Amino acid sequence: MEHEQIGSTRFPGELIEWAGNHSGGVKRLFDELSGRPGRELLRTRLITKLETWADEIASASSGTPRILLLVGGPGNGKTEAVEHTIKYLDEVLGASGALVARIALDFHPPAGQPVPRRVRVNLDHFLSSRTLDLDIVQDATVTASGEGKTAPQLLLDELSSMLDPTSTSLYLCCVNRGVLDDALILALERRQIQEQLLLEDITRAVGLSSDAPSCWPLAGHNEVAIWPMDAESLLVAPAPGVPSPAEALVRHATNSADWPALGECPAGTSCPFCQSQTLLDRHEERTALLQILRWHELGSGKRWSFRDLFSLMSYLLAGQYHASSNQLATPCEWAAGLRRLDEAGRLAKRPHREQLTALFYLATSGYQHALFHQWDHLAAASLGQDLKDLAIGELDQGVGNTLRGMQYFLQDRRKPYLPATITASLAGLSASMDPALASPDFEVHVSGRSKAFLWDIDSRFSRSLADGIEFMRRRQALSSNELELLSRLATADKFLSLPEARRKRPGTAGRVQRTLRDFACRLVRRSICTRSAVVADAATLRNFQLVVEEDHGKRIYEVGQQVKKLLNNSHGFEVSLTTTFGQPLPPRQRQAILVVQPQPVSPIPSPSAGRPPAPIRFLRVGQGRSAQPIALTYDLFKAVEELERGLSMASLPRTVVAMLDATRAKLAGPIVRDRNALEDARITLGGDGAYIGQSWDGFVVLERNSNDES
Repeated sequence: MEHEQIGSTRFPGELIEWAGNHSGGVKRLFDELSGRPGRELLRTRLITKLETWADEIASASSGTPRILLLVGGPGNGKTEAVEHTIKYLDEVLGASGALVARIALDFHPPAGQPVPRRVRVNLDHFLSSRTLDLDIVQDATVTASGEGKTAPQLLLDELSSMLDPTSTSLYLCCVNRGVLDDALILALERRQIQEQLLLEDITRAVGLSSDAPSCWPLAGHNEVAIWPMDAESLLVAPAPGVPSPAEALVRHATNSADWPALGECPAGTSCPFCQSQTLLDRHEERTALLQILRWHELGSGKRWSFRDLFSLMSYLLAGQYHASSNQLATPCEWAAGLRRLDEAGRLAKRPHREQLTALFYLATSGYQHALFHQWDHLAAASLGQDLKDLAIGELDQGVGNTLRGMQYFLQDRRKPYLPATITASLAGLSASMDPALASPDFEVHVSGRSKAFLWDIDSRFSRSLADGIEFMRRRQALSSNELELLSRLATADKFLSLPEARRKRPGTAGRVQRTLRDFACRLVRRSICTRSAVVADAATLRNFQLVVEEDHGKRIYEVGQQVKKLLNNSHGFEVSLTTTFGQPLPPRQRQAILVVQPQPVSPIPSPSAGRPPAPIRFLRVGQGRSAQPIALTYDLFKAVEELERGLSMASLPRTVVAMLDATRAKLAGPIVRDRNALEDARITLGGDGAYIGQSWDGFVVLERNSNDES
């Protein structure tokens, strides 16, 4: 039934329901109309582990975990994983759908009754000579039928029951970190030692640390298996030859069988959504989009969830038009309406705002511009005043309409226009990776056969829009909407170069020209660079991805040696003896600095057994008791690369400086108490070269550097 319904619905209309605030983005257990917009299951490592677990249950394998906890927040696919596990277990037990029907009935009570927190089903009928119950908690925050207890109390009671030596039941539970933390606090208050130890180990295993233990099975608890749902990247393939969940989702969303052929929708060849589908249906463009999303994930440290990806594909391929006046139109009909508005505006003597901005919205509704959506809305105010001063509309109405349309479009960027579910992610991605800020030394594909350096494109558009547009038109790299908008902007650019437009206010005319050319160049850069994953800091992001995902340690070892240079100086590792962490250093003459041997920095192997791939790497700083792990964040990695290219130490980002200072402070405490670390150490006093050296009974010898003696 689900396949028939989706197959009979044409995209992009159905994509609206993929958004997180619609039915397609929220999964309800055994509700075929919710949560899974695609036709097929999006496979992850967890799905494979759950299938293996179900096989072991069916075959009565020894050592099979009895307690399964899927840990993570909303939108991470916990409900989908539970539903698939039950269906798969039904299949391997030969239940012929009876198990699924029973559980589905319990999770869909009659109208007016709450969905139960826990459903128990007896598996004896499907097993030979065994007694086994399966308890399912689809959402541990639910307290229905809990006799007035809170969610942490219920979870703790359920775990206590499962830890009873006489229990042989299976327990499958979806829980978020907040409920886990509250249950741990409650176990401490109740002095339930066994439950406390288990919850402590669970919290440690689902955390992000350099020594995180195994999750599946949980280290020290063979009957328990957990999985941190919010740690596994959906942009990484779960196994060789298997597409990542994100790639499978994009493939389904752009499947040409579900879309009208280009030019056959109500908007014809002007439809930006059908044009986006045509591009993303190709391997190169699809791979570039996934690469950009992966880089943002690595650079920001924030993982894309299933709900985020559903909402993102809805936004990129169906737009945000449904927040406008006409909520009944399909995306293609909305685009057709914009085309009619634009045509009517060109014929009208006094076109209104919607007519003037129609072409701007058509040209920027492609997925490239939806992804990198930010425009300088602050320029709208100065542009409006400049247009009044130049009175261009009185000299040429067509040019005046184009410039006023750009002014209104930039003004609209001040209003909320992004889907609320992914506003923060899209804003961060656009600000940090905008192709408009990519290095001009990058080479980008401008057609199937030719490439061009960004500096070449920039220079053409900076001299004349007509020159830049002709360069791009010959290579057929832009859509018809983009070319039409650029042509109108080129006409305005040419008019602003005429004497009659510049005679009274040449400076104002030049300022408007610069705004025009900047707008056009950004439009072109975003359109072509997004299709090749040429974004700001692309080289650094690519290198960071290699460090995070490499199996061997060559690259991270080299990074570690650079971090070692940041922490130590030419004399060694310095510890201030006159201040504590966070305090400013006193004047140089009042400083007392302990100088010890340089502290080593080495990579820490990523824990991989029974865990999802680590989203970040760690370095070990120091040795012995003073050793400390530090996270190799993207900011730290980027700082290391920029220092190699000549960046001054004084220009390091505050976050990196704070991390290095905190690391030095953590090392300092153990070092001053470690006799082995104090070998060959000395204390420098002031700035005149005096220092206290070591004798046979400690730091007692006052000396002075020979090069400081007069």
